[in-house]
Amino acid sequence: MCGIAGLILAPNAAPPAPDVVARLIDTLHHRGPDGTGEYVLGRIALLHNRLAIIDLVTGDQPFTAGPATLVANGEIYNYRELRVAMHGTNFATNCDCEVPLHLWLRDGQDYTRDLRGMYAIAIHERAQRTVTLSRDPFGIKPLYIAPVTGGLAFASEPQALLEAGLVERRVRPSARAELLQLQFTTGADTIFEGIQRLLPGETITCADGRVVDRHRISHLPEGGPEEIDEDAALTRLDRALEESVDLHQRSDVPYGMFLSGGIDSATVLALMARLNSQPVLAFTAGWDIPDAADERAQAATVAKALGARHETIEINEAMVWRHLPEIVACMDDPAADYAIIPTWFLARRAHQDVKVVLSGEGGDEIFAGYGRYRTATRPWWLGGHAMYAGGFFDKVDVLRARPAAGWRDGIAAAEIAAADSGRSPLAQAQATDMADWLPHDLLLKLDRCLMAHAVEGRTPFLDRGVAAAAFRLPDGLKLRKGLGKWLLRRWLEKHVPVARPFAPKQGFTVPIGAWIKGRGAQLGLLVAAQPGVAEIADPAKVRALFGDIRRWRHGFAAWQLLFYALWHRRHILGLPPAGDVFETLAAM
Repeated sequence: MCGIAGLILAPNAAPPAPDVVARLIDTLHHRGPDGTGEYVLGRIALLHNRLAIIDLVTGDQPFTAGPATLVANGEIYNYRELRVAMHGTNFATNCDCEVPLHLWLRDGQDYTRDLRGMYAIAIHERAQRTVTLSRDPFGIKPLYIAPVTGGLAFASEPQALLEAGLVERRVRPSARAELLQLQFTTGADTIFEGIQRLLPGETITCADGRVVDRHRISHLPEGGPEEIDEDAALTRLDRALEESVDLHQRSDVPYGMFLSGGIDSATVLALMARLNSQPVLAFTAGWDIPDAADERAQAATVAKALGARHETIEINEAMVWRHLPEIVACMDDPAADYAIIPTWFLARRAHQDVKVVLSGEGGDEIFAGYGRYRTATRPWWLGGHAMYAGGFFDKVDVLRARPAAGWRDGIAAAEIAAADSGRSPLAQAQATDMADWLPHDLLLKLDRCLMAHAVEGRTPFLDRGVAAAAFRLPDGLKLRKGLGKWLLRRWLEKHVPVARPFAPKQGFTVPIGAWIKGRGAQLGLLVAAQPGVAEIADPAKVRALFGDIRRWRHGFAAWQLLFYALWHRRHILGLPPAGDVFETLAAM
């Protein structure tokens, strides 16, 4: 995995300034500490920080062939098959990311059609005088653009654009309302004024410093539920899962996986164990307090049954307070998901042994695992309601003004788009989540927390072959007897029964609310005094909230405000962490 950035300036603009180019590269160093690459031609700059995974010797970027030059952040898992199909092509390296360059020369803007992987790609075409930017259809890898003086800039992370001085540090209020109510933001516009995401599957063409064309592709199959029985569906699913995990293991460096007590990661481990002759290295996190949801025991049972080498870490309160400013700092595109905490610590531990980890992100969305899907498909008279119908601050009186009703507009737009193609209400709910929740919370969390430690995260459930096998399944093979992910549970019951696939979903709960409650008076004073929080919330009410956490929603609201205080300090005020959470919040 890598970091990319660049400038696309108009012919009459000044050439890229060397100090700006240097800051873009330096800010993304954590994404690619194994080397840097720089291509500057006239008013175009393509920059690359490399985390070497495949072709460690000759895979340095940029790549140039004919009139085109490419930098990429990603993995093209089917690169070997594509190379064979492109017989007669002269490849200069054995790197997977050289393949898209030759596909571009052959197919033009349709070059991503056959790619199977995760990627953010930039290609400068000298003859056409264009730069093309593309992002993978699931949104696994990030890419951001911003209008700047004289043209456009792009980067793998918004903080590169901010640290280079290309974009001012200003909050977009409507996105801030989304963040508070949803814990993530939706659509193309980020929380920063002037910075946009490329959407999942989007390709844009830029010329003369501006965007001149956009189009998107999707890996979600069109149409309603198909007709297939359970036995046939299980056979097809086994084939698709094995193929995907096999492809996701392609690496020239050591790899492992993140193992929870749930069925998604157990499925990934089962397939890795099937495909590897040596024990798979699996990492699990747990907590040091007895009443927290801790999955280590169940994970250990699964790991033992599958012959894995199992490594566990225990996260305690002192560790969280010490490192929380760093953890939040890596979430420049903010997602206030408290699962960033264990993900960051797992990545730090994994970095000691591997450069690549496979994980189960996407399983709930592909196979319909969330309880909210059951609620969304019920009629209103049976308690059904739309997903994300209420926000986290609806019943917590602490903000200066209630979030405007428009905080749900992005979700509503995703719901409308998901309703196409004759999909069932269940598939529409899944597609809605895959438009925003998945790329802008779960995958963003995985990308930032792992890349902070130069570890690459791979998600074999988010594969077009798996989507083709699972997304259009009949609703009864997704939801049955009050349980989601029915077919995946049946597969796991057959292959790894000790995984207890029909046990109720436990979830991975972080005890942050209890920890905040224990330090509430001190944290309340510090959080209430932060400029970002004081702008949106009544300081007296903030102090009262932290001092009297009685219900889960109070604890979650306190966590949201603590996250936002640290995030605003780092990414709007531009102040780095100054010690632990208490020292950082006190250092104004």
